[in-house]
Amino acid sequence: MTSTIKKKVLVVEDELPLRQALVDVLEFANFSVFQAHNGEEGLALALTEQPDVILLDIIMPVMDGFSMLKKLRASGDYGAKAPVVVLSNLSLYNEDLEGDLGATHPESYLLKTSWAIEDVVKKVESVLASAAA
Repeated sequence: MTSTIKKKVLVVEDELPLRQALVDVLEFANFSVFQAHNGEEGLALALTEQPDVILLDIIMPVMDGFSMLKKLRASGDYGAKAPVVVLSNLSLYNEDLEGDLGATHPESYLLKTSWAIEDVVKKVESVLASAAA
């Protein structure tokens, strides 16, 4: 009997219906999913659970996604390299994500109004495949 270790995904999203839909579809795709409703909770979970991929909203209460990402990148080895996919309503890719914060590439930036929930699973799988290569 072979056991497989589920890949971990952290969903940081303040809108409950969207967060729950993401959690449901990712769990259905056999990921182990953690969730946070703001950047402060997301940062704490990211550092303790060290997920394989982080799905990060930008506009959130308490701590926004930019602040969380900046603190994550400054936190050490895991945080500096953790794969992050930004989910946002902001229509333009922000170069600060790629430059100063070393966050992601533009292809890891998903405009909320432009994707279906299944696209997120494909993106997570793509990011994991790139990380393994």
